[in-house]
Amino acid sequence: MNSSVSATKAPRLGPLGAEPPLFDTAIMFQESLHRYAEEVMRPIGVALDRMTPEQVVATDSPYWEARRKFVELGFGVELLLSFEPAERAKMMSILFEELGWGDSGLAISFGAGMLPMYMCAALGRTDLLARYPDAMLGCWGITEPDHGSDSLDPNRKIFHPEGQYGRPNCVAQIFDDEIVINGQKSAWVSNGTIAKVCVLYCAADTGSGPDAQRGCVVIVPLEAKGVSRGKPLDKLGQRALNQGEVFFDNVRIPKDHLLAGPDDFLNAVEIIHTAANGLMGAVFTGVARAAYELALDYAHERKQGGVPIIRHQSVAHRLFHMFRKVEASRALTHRAIHYNFGDTPALHVAMTSKITGTQTSFEVSSEALQIFGGNGLTREYPIEKLLRDARASLIEDGCNEILAIKGGYLLIDPDRL
Repeated sequence: MNSSVSATKAPRLGPLGAEPPLFDTAIMFQESLHRYAEEVMRPIGVALDRMTPEQVVATDSPYWEARRKFVELGFGVELLLSFEPAERAKMMSILFEELGWGDSGLAISFGAGMLPMYMCAALGRTDLLARYPDAMLGCWGITEPDHGSDSLDPNRKIFHPEGQYGRPNCVAQIFDDEIVINGQKSAWVSNGTIAKVCVLYCAADTGSGPDAQRGCVVIVPLEAKGVSRGKPLDKLGQRALNQGEVFFDNVRIPKDHLLAGPDDFLNAVEIIHTAANGLMGAVFTGVARAAYELALDYAHERKQGGVPIIRHQSVAHRLFHMFRKVEASRALTHRAIHYNFGDTPALHVAMTSKITGTQTSFEVSSEALQIFGGNGLTREYPIEKLLRDARASLIEDGCNEILAIKGGYLLIDPDRL
């Protein structure tokens, strides 16, 4: 053995980088997910990326094969809730990173599909959880045509002093025995045109007019009379993710489908926002990892100047910083998700995960494309798709600028002012 070579050879890291040893269940969990991500998600994600939005959701679309095989894995809300909080946090971090590594559009579709069930469990409604199980594809209806990231700020912490929320686009009237819903949710509802059930966040009207600040959360079966859908959205990235409008025309829902009334609305926004932001960090850590790994492989294979390009200082320097960013994003995401399964979840901690993970995915995929050079611009290689997918993440689930402002205000200690 050449001792000079072995002395400089770095130890081989595990599939999740510099991750401490996982417990046995987590190892099997990660291995199963990685096989699924590699063998099912990646090829189907590429195929869906090249289809029209209508083809993506057609009955013969490969999307449904990916969805069916994911459900068969059994890694849904019910399984995750069976773990103790620390183990659950680790499993959720692994789950969504591996799904993001496979295909971020499918990952967001499957994640959003769990949210109605997750909120039923989080708010103690096991009766509704039994009626709307994991196999039923869900969606989260919060964004509206006239209200985007401001929907995540119902307590008006980031509003300009002269700002007004304006008229809500969707209102639920709450009566003694039923809820009547009118209005619409915007084209950005993930799974909007294909979901079977919606966890709907909207303005509440208990008799004195609609109040978006004291809204409500309702579980809505989307086959209910009066529900209709818009056309699937055609967009730059995450094309495997169906998004579209949902319309409500005098939709009548039993009162027992009310998850949170006006008095509990702010808390319900924080619960779902905390979960969604944390998991966005995990998904896009997975995207960044995918881009880094592809660039690392290519840098060993591609030769310029008679040597593999990883021998060139600028490429090695670039790859190291890509590796550093992926490791930092994963560590922060795991930390945030773990903390938020404790007794006092913190929304601004989840925001650090979302902003860091998504920004890292965009930066690392852009650097990866630079390493691929002209080849990276072509559809023959996967990097341009990763870059498009990552770019969308800076806006979805609350744009990063608004989240940072809201997160900054959450750092204020009123006792020190």
